[in-house]
Amino acid sequence: MRVAQSSYIRLMREQTGLLALAFLAVFSGNFGQSFFIGLFQQPLSEQLDLSAGGFGGLYAAVTLISGFLVLRFGPSIDWVQPRRYALAVLLGLAVGVLMLTLAPWWWLAFLGLVLLRLCGQGLMTHLGSTLAAREFTLNRGKALGLVNLGMPAGEILLPPLVALLLIWLGWQQLWWLLLGVLIVLWGWAFVACPWPAAPQQRPVKGQVATGPNPFRELRFWMLLPLLLAIPIIMTGIFIYQSQLTADLNASTATYALALTGMGLSRFPGALLGGRWVDKLGVALLARLYLFPFIAGLAAALWFEGNIGIWLLMTSAGFALGMQGPILDSLLVSLWGSQHLGRVRSVKSACMVFSTAIAPALLGVLIDFGASFQLLLLGMLIFAMLAVLLARGPITEAARNDA
Repeated sequence: MRVAQSSYIRLMREQTGLLALAFLAVFSGNFGQSFFIGLFQQPLSEQLDLSAGGFGGLYAAVTLISGFLVLRFGPSIDWVQPRRYALAVLLGLAVGVLMLTLAPWWWLAFLGLVLLRLCGQGLMTHLGSTLAAREFTLNRGKALGLVNLGMPAGEILLPPLVALLLIWLGWQQLWWLLLGVLIVLWGWAFVACPWPAAPQQRPVKGQVATGPNPFRELRFWMLLPLLLAIPIIMTGIFIYQSQLTADLNASTATYALALTGMGLSRFPGALLGGRWVDKLGVALLARLYLFPFIAGLAAALWFEGNIGIWLLMTSAGFALGMQGPILDSLLVSLWGSQHLGRVRSVKSACMVFSTAIAPALLGVLIDFGASFQLLLLGMLIFAMLAVLLARGPITEAARNDA
């Protein structure tokens, strides 16, 4: 969609339907995110007769399976009509909710969790980000900045809403209510929003779909640490928050409040990141966006205590907000928009795999007596190396956009 560069207000006025559609997809992805499913961990464990550790093992397996399935179904957004793709993902999400809440056997609930993770965290988010990155050119950064606000909006709104509604509803009824609201919103989107066409033709039956294979390209592996640095590090911090607060002499109440601060700081990060991508170019932003997070890691090591937690979490939120518009624009610069579904699928699958492995690695290090200060230092070094390693692909993207 080639329109002149616009302000956020003008862009929202001129492209309301498409932006609303992509935003709704990203927001719907919250229903398969770990923070949301974690709100129901206790009743789910009781229903499945699992200990906390048993549920954690089950969830890790679900996460890995969903990662492999994203590799299988994610690229099809390059040739399946987006409206049909969205309908299939929504049906998968609905079936997952019903299986999870009504399952009399653990294996059926397991399949429900797989569908939730695949269709929520995986394919809904993939749909929204791919549409925004593919359908906008000059305003791609701003469009991605707006659309990616669907994730922090869910992180801020859903936990207190769930806590409030659980006063009157059982956890199954709450899931059904939220699913009903989601279906109504998507019904409006199917009728009222403009749906773009797929950029490619469906592959002929028996023919392998053509397109890039990032796994075979050195530039993808050089870029991968930059793509995954924040998700890997923050997953470890989320999982081992008790060790983090204890070793840094911070309170758990401060950490809980800092989580809200992290969600709020994603809003200016996304809006500024989107604006700067369009104004300054994706290559410059890709080189710089991780430095606020690096500064936050250094501040946590230097100050420790409650202030260290606040600086770490808010800097992570700001960088996370910037990451969406910057990295998706970078992928388009390197691989083009026609194959964005395939490339984003590989990126998403790698993110799922890495965030499943990171807690296990950090757990081993903690068991061997590593303090969280030492872990933070390792995270800091990893983030700095990720920036250095990605210089080659970012320079190539700058040439492509020149």
